[in-house]
Amino acid sequence: MKRFAALFTQIDQTTKTSRKTNILRDYFETAPDPDKLWAAALFSGRRPKRAVTTTRLREWAAERANIPLWLFEDSYAIVGDLAETIALALPPSSRADDHSLTGMITRLRDLATLDEAARKPVILDLWDGLDQTERMVFNKLLTGGFRIGISQKLMTRALAQAVGRDEAEIAHRLMGDWTADSTTWHRLILAEDASADLSRPYPFALAHQLEDAPESLGPRADWQAEWKWDGIRGQLIVRQGQHFTWSRGEELMTDRFPELARAVDVLPSGTVLDGELVAWDGTSPLPFNNLQKRIGRKTVPKKLLREAPVILLAYDLLEHRGRDMRACPLSTRRATLDILLADLPDDAPVRPSPLVKADSWEGLAKIRATARETRAEGLMLKRRESPYFVGRRKGDWWKWKLDPLTIDAVMIYAQAGHGRRANLFTDFTFAVRNGEALVPFTKAYSGLTDAEFRQISQWVRKNTIQRFGPVRQVTPHHVFEIAFEGIQRSPRHKSGVALRFPRMARWRQDLSIKDADTLDHLHALLDLYG
Repeated sequence: MKRFAALFTQIDQTTKTSRKTNILRDYFETAPDPDKLWAAALFSGRRPKRAVTTTRLREWAAERANIPLWLFEDSYAIVGDLAETIALALPPSSRADDHSLTGMITRLRDLATLDEAARKPVILDLWDGLDQTERMVFNKLLTGGFRIGISQKLMTRALAQAVGRDEAEIAHRLMGDWTADSTTWHRLILAEDASADLSRPYPFALAHQLEDAPESLGPRADWQAEWKWDGIRGQLIVRQGQHFTWSRGEELMTDRFPELARAVDVLPSGTVLDGELVAWDGTSPLPFNNLQKRIGRKTVPKKLLREAPVILLAYDLLEHRGRDMRACPLSTRRATLDILLADLPDDAPVRPSPLVKADSWEGLAKIRATARETRAEGLMLKRRESPYFVGRRKGDWWKWKLDPLTIDAVMIYAQAGHGRRANLFTDFTFAVRNGEALVPFTKAYSGLTDAEFRQISQWVRKNTIQRFGPVRQVTPHHVFEIAFEGIQRSPRHKSGVALRFPRMARWRQDLSIKDADTLDHLHALLDLYG
């Protein structure tokens, strides 16, 4: 644990990518194999389940620190990180225990077998044997919120350097449905047959947002254009009579989309498709809201299967009859994909995502303007000669999204932020007009500059009408332009709508309340784009 806490500290103390890579490489070269395996699991998001509720941890930490709970909570609001707040509040340790990372995680998982009353003395005893940094790392493991300032790509690079393997190979080995309990370091990283895992997906290639006019990319003929669908990015794998469905976040979703099981009947073994999972009406995608009803379900009732059947709109072929196609140019992969999917039956759960044809950038821009009518967010632009790379690489794939929808709304509630923004009001509730009334319809917390947050915070403190815990009701006065990516019906909200990815685009100090948009206007947007 001391070695892992030192790793955490060293990474936290530098912003240089090369330095972080070297620190991680040294750890993967020198740590015991079980600890290296758990480090790879933690850095790739495979955290142990939370053993104790954060409510209890706050209570126990305040009690051990001999401070009132309200003071601990106020401190937490300022620090902004529960693990760090607990580590700072606890009194100095009385001894120095030397747990391995694996041993500490084993102790954490053993807590699950105890009732709550029995967990408390174990946690207090573990806290008492750790220094402040070790406590903070331990607390992050304890709360299930372990995060560190490195990306999985950086970790993969360091690991590849430590074991002398190709970075793309290591990225592939780290994909899939593995845990630190289900494999070993040797099997996961070093064994020659690691790629034999039938369910293992490939690392996803990701795109950057287009920053300049598309003409800056060069000749239109060098680029493939396709719709950027509003669904869930996923990979469909068919190998040896089995199928597997993975999300971009490496979540195995096979059971959530049983319609895709028929893929084993219509696709050859050794097929891996990259595409978009969408709810399908038989001819075109349904609104994202239809798909959203199924996202959190482990099992899907028959009624929902009928109302929102799902298919994969495939736009890339990563593996064909067992051959890794990723090094082939996109033009080759796409041509092979089209041949593969050309003669599928109409009820197949897979369809090729149509290419968008236009001879010029100007013509393509006109088609892009109709994206919402197609239930798409815009276009994807991909260089025809590009390989299927790992992660986000600038230059080959671009997202050319539509400008967001906007609505002018009135701020009616405000709440303070956390951490460095604990003294500022940063989380706001907005409303639209409905006659003389104001109807709340969304919350937003991003989009303003620090100077604007400071300015509006001063105003909130002087214009608070009521307080509801941390939330303040304020005098309706300020209008903000709220930008969002989509709108859908929602019976849970008083307004009847819910927005996708709302944020504050502008503080409209040039507008008054009477200039704010109405509930009727909000519903008109719903009718157009919902």
